[in-house]
Amino acid sequence: MAAPVKPPRALRLPPVLAIAALAGICTADTAWGQETPPPAYQIAAAQAGVPSTVLYAIALQESGTRLRGRLIPWPWTLNVAGASQRHATRSDACLALRQALRNTPAQRIDVGLGQINAGYHARRAPQPCALLDPYRNLAIAAEILREQHTPGEDWLKAIGRYHRPAGGLPALRYRGRVQHHLVRVLGRPQAIATLNGHRDSRR
Repeated sequence: MAAPVKPPRALRLPPVLAIAALAGICTADTAWGQETPPPAYQIAAAQAGVPSTVLYAIALQESGTRLRGRLIPWPWTLNVAGASQRHATRSDACLALRQALRNTPAQRIDVGLGQINAGYHARRAPQPCALLDPYRNLAIAAEILREQHTPGEDWLKAIGRYHRPAGGLPALRYRGRVQHHLVRVLGRPQAIATLNGHRDSRR
């Protein structure tokens, strides 16, 4: 899974609509500094039955990059064998992904906003470059998060298992990193407790 890194100097913002919906331009509550996840995150989260704030915090951890002084998820992010890559366009990222798949096992490649593993989750997107569709990527990330959540349990545990389903220390460390972003999104540490009132939509 990718950690936040600085983008290459040539990296440019996508079109205005994509910025607002995907890259993480949020509205802020000035009283607490709370951020509202962009519409694409809210839609994917609602369809999967997960908190949009959790999905957005995961994207900040997975594909977050500093751009114009602000941390935003970047949709054309790859992680190849532990090395993060940020690409300026979807087509550039697709070319790089195809090249990576020729030289690196798919299980060592993570793709897009939620850093979906190209090997372990191949059944969810048979064409690897489809994972670079930000809306599809977020839908898959939300599905994975929901699958890792046991109804009635703390969403923070599901966050850890999103990164490592087996749990253990790697999941605990990841959970701590995402929790840092989640506090920023929610505006205050105490607000995390309110997540436990969110129920997923599984039958």
